[in-house]
Amino acid sequence: MRMASAGCTVVSVLCDGARLELLRPFEFTYAGSSVSLPMGAQRLLAYLALQKDGAHRCAVAEQLWPDCSPFRAAANLRSALCQGRRMGSVTVIDSVGQRLLLSPSIQVDLYDVWDSARQIISGLNSVPDNWDRLAGDLSKELLPGWTEEWLFLERERWSQTRVYALESLAQQLQVAGHYLPAVQAALTAIAVDPIRETAHRIVIEVHLAEGNVASAIKRYQDYRSFLQQELGVGPSPQMAELVRDMMPT
Repeated sequence: MRMASAGCTVVSVLCDGARLELLRPFEFTYAGSSVSLPMGAQRLLAYLALQKDGAHRCAVAEQLWPDCSPFRAAANLRSALCQGRRMGSVTVIDSVGQRLLLSPSIQVDLYDVWDSARQIISGLNSVPDNWDRLAGDLSKELLPGWTEEWLFLERERWSQTRVYALESLAQQLQVAGHYLPAVQAALTAIAVDPIRETAHRIVIEVHLAEGNVASAIKRYQDYRSFLQQELGVGPSPQMAELVRDMMPT
């Protein structure tokens, strides 16, 4: 492990056993222990974790401290960099010219889940044995409780990815005849985006496959009422077709 030099110079280091948690309240652990960091350092690490190709110092300062003057924002960035390196006396940020990057040696929970989500969406893998753990990870919000503007787009990207992954997982489980897990994955997707129709259709299809006609009709009626109340529209013709011949006259 290479130690940081004196002052606030940021150097590349290997930080074995370091992990950054973003799919829960922010936490940085090093050598198995949680490290207490000032908010400025937390925001810096989280921002760089979400910018996998790194970012220019000026852009980082502007994004993290948008209400400050350029001079003040730059000073805040220098302070966060100094605070961030006090993790076992090493830094976890690489500096390449004017660009800052999170060290590739840092494990980030979001990366692991995102990779699994992409594999599920692409259909490259069969249904994973740990589908329930994956569904639980996909249900988690990115940095809950944080209100920074730079997070809005990142949260939207994460929400879209996890909804598609949960729907793909539910469809794969349904095709494999694993009906209860399929419904659970679909309901997790609905909790993330209750307006989106795909997961509701999967639940209806599973109910019909099991012969639970009444449950399928109730799901359809509940969703139809929800859409009418929220948006003043009805379900798609494809969804209505699923229960058309079973609806009470």
